[in-house]
Amino acid sequence: MSVDIEHLRSWIDRTETVEDMVTLAPLRALTAALDRDDAPHGAGDPVPPCWHWLYFLPTHRQSEIGPDGHPKRGGFLPPVPLPRRMWAGSRIEFVAPLRVGQAIARTSRIQDVRLKEGRTGPLVFVNVRHEVRANGVIAINEEHDIVYRENPQPGEPAPAGVAAPADADWSRRVEPDDVMLFRYSALTFNGHRIHYDRRYVTTVEGYPGLVVHGPLIATLLLDALRRQRPNPQVARFAFRAVKPLFDTAPFQVCGRVEPDGATVQLWAQDLDGALAMEATATLR
Repeated sequence: MSVDIEHLRSWIDRTETVEDMVTLAPLRALTAALDRDDAPHGAGDPVPPCWHWLYFLPTHRQSEIGPDGHPKRGGFLPPVPLPRRMWAGSRIEFVAPLRVGQAIARTSRIQDVRLKEGRTGPLVFVNVRHEVRANGVIAINEEHDIVYRENPQPGEPAPAGVAAPADADWSRRVEPDDVMLFRYSALTFNGHRIHYDRRYVTTVEGYPGLVVHGPLIATLLLDALRRQRPNPQVARFAFRAVKPLFDTAPFQVCGRVEPDGATVQLWAQDLDGALAMEATATLR
């Protein structure tokens, strides 16, 4: 497929601003979806790290949705013609906690659009910078990497996996199923069909099962950290997706604290021990 990268790069520096309120219902719902027994959130409580993804939800009209369940190409994001779209990773700085009841605003800017040739064809990387303000004061800086690629050819072998680290301080087994994935899709108003439409994901995009959301895996990594160290003060968090996970098998979320006590290596691995996501959390 031909990719006009100069046309796509004309989207660089485009911006959009979305406003929201930190409300209770999404926090209580994600608490339930993660099977936590926390006391219910109340007014003024801080939002856990990366739970800001419950806000600023995409609200495109039904007529604006494309065949994959995402909004049709164009608008704020460039109209990349490649069919597969994935959240490749993020780098996040938590300047101050969001709190229940605050008025919040997110300003997003397209920082870069790049074309690379991968093993199976062209890859387009779109980098978006988000600034989240609470009551007018900066709270979160985030860089979000999106990658677009071709669908696999029939019979194309899956890429070889990389072994996950073997020196975890803790490990937690996650049993993904279609209900978990549907609930997270609903909470984030994510219409991408790879997460809930088994016919579409297997026959159109060629995956073996429903795909576990990248941000859900990242959230589960931080959730496992919170279970080991209640209320950690996360200053920075960065993650990179390595290999997709599916609802066809359980996976592990693991962590290890570095000797400095402030750096935590986190990762997810599949049932065969292959690395699926790697992340680093820096604590205050």
